Amino acid sequence: MRKFRTCLFLLIVVVLAGCGYARHSYIPGQSHVVRSGETLSTIAFRYGKDHRDLARWNGLGDGSLIYPGQVIRLTGPSGGTAAARPAREARPPKRVMPPPANDPSPTWVWPTNGRIVAEFDEDQGAGTGLAITGRAGQPVHAAASGRVVYSGGGLIGYGQLIILKHNDTYLSAYGHNASLLVREGETIKQGQRIATMGEGPGQEPRLHFEIRRNGKPVNPRQFLPAN
Repeated sequence: MRKFRTCLFLLIVVVLAGCGYARHSYIPGQSHVVRSGETLSTIAFRYGKDHRDLARWNGLGDGSLIYPGQVIRLTGPSGGTAAARPAREARPPKRVMPPPANDPSPTWVWPTNGRIVAEFDEDQGAGTGLAITGRAGQPVHAAASGRVVYSGGGLIGYGQLIILKHNDTYLSAYGHNASLLVREGETIKQGQRIATMGEGPGQEPRLHFEIRRNGKPVNPRQFLPAN
């Protein structure tokens, strides 16, 4: 059994090296290995980052050309002090990081009808948005006009998910859908039907709804009209 485990471990190492893991310095919590079907936008969404930051930190240009096995760093350049240089050596100009986008918030509407069963920052609602209960199959609408940047089931914990980009600052996300009615790249109007409600945790019909500002989840209640 021990010999079998040793052989299995060596086989895994060889396979990972062939996939590109060994060519990069992967550090858990600071890096992400790209999987098939992922985009820079979905990776940024998973970790609460701005996709433009990931593109800049990794020298990816617009971020459209990433590939399975590639290691993406999730943090910016180290703020550590550089080693002392000889007095005669010219120092390169200090790199100035551009500030995050600050586009105005769009006007929002509720994405579906129902009762809030988990508030923002509550463990039972995943903490990153609102959990809205309802009926299985009821319509889910775009809370603001925007463009579909993700439509699929590849993000663990969200089920069938739609992400809309409203401007360079704001995104909204709609999880636990039964069916997805829009595709990536489509331009969507506020109130347009984009999905139908599916089942969330506990096998109960619910919508997980998020608003993100520069990649960070914010409380949707501060943007939605009073209900």
